[in-house]
Amino acid sequence: MFFAQDPFKVPVVPDSIPDPKEELQMLKSLPLDELIDKMVNGLVSLAINVAIAVAVFYIGRYIINKIYRVVSGILLRRKVDASLSTFVLSLVRMLLYFILVVTVIGILGIETSSFIAIFASAGVAVGMALSGTLQNFAGGVLILLLKPYRVGDYIEAGGYAGTVREIQIFHTVISTPDNKQIIIPNGGLSTGSVNNYSRADYRRVDWTIGISYGDNVDAARKALLDILDSDDRVVKGFIEDDRERRRNEQLAAEAEIDLDGDGIPDVPAEPKRTWFQKLMHKSPVNAKIQTWQEAQAEKVRAMLPKTDGSPKVFVDNLADSSVQLKVRAWTRNSDYWDVYYEINERVYNELPQAGISFPFPQMDVHLDGKAGV
Repeated sequence: MFFAQDPFKVPVVPDSIPDPKEELQMLKSLPLDELIDKMVNGLVSLAINVAIAVAVFYIGRYIINKIYRVVSGILLRRKVDASLSTFVLSLVRMLLYFILVVTVIGILGIETSSFIAIFASAGVAVGMALSGTLQNFAGGVLILLLKPYRVGDYIEAGGYAGTVREIQIFHTVISTPDNKQIIIPNGGLSTGSVNNYSRADYRRVDWTIGISYGDNVDAARKALLDILDSDDRVVKGFIEDDRERRRNEQLAAEAEIDLDGDGIPDVPAEPKRTWFQKLMHKSPVNAKIQTWQEAQAEKVRAMLPKTDGSPKVFVDNLADSSVQLKVRAWTRNSDYWDVYYEINERVYNELPQAGISFPFPQMDVHLDGKAGV
């Protein structure tokens, strides 16, 4: 027998606890027909409760499966991240099954408060034993909710840099450029510093070019700027203007796509909408809200200063063997490494044509011509 107790009150002990011997003696004193009736009634009541409990369990399991499929379909239609979908579905299933088990236990006539207290105590014990694992679990939840990085982003964290392949509940898997799979616990990622290179759409590229002492700095600067200006991937003015120009070019290119080869550009298919989205799309109130939001966004963009992304060349350092020039240019994040390596090669091939030489460490040795030395 279980007794529900309040942890903040002193447990109250009943005045009289039934003695099993007295109960057995009372049953022995009953007439045979009354004893049989009592046993039959008890068995019938138990059978009814078991039947109801079994029926509730199977009905509840059917409902849980239906809810699981509905939630899974909603997450799939909303294109929710795969890692977050897996976590939500497993959490929903465990929570619903826990409620079902507690309900079935209550139908059988067992005190559910005692089981809940046992589960709570076991949860505390497991939590203390798995504190590090729970920290990683909490970190995974924060990462999935706050999204400091997503699958496909190139990040640097924990001394490793690579592309995010999976975001699991307890750890994140990144793939390094040489295809090493690194598993990093989520606890450190949620509380530490993470450098997400893919967060911004534009990124600055830096080069350090060394020229010989005596070379014309202005000529070297002009040659470097000519190399950068001839590359269409390099931003020539403000980043916001370059972003808008590329967006318009992409829309124009998409409008001229002819997949069937009939000479007529294909019209992009309208995205599928639910009945609620169609209703809101046709709603005049929703149209006014969208117009107001676009106007507010335009005001914010007008208030913010534009970012100058034009190429620049500075004299960075007067080193021992060279004059070091710092070259800076902006490009889209997706073109970063291609621009970096290709401009390196062009600088090596084209800068000498402008009369600029590349120095290298060298030593002058002077010999004394005196005899006997």
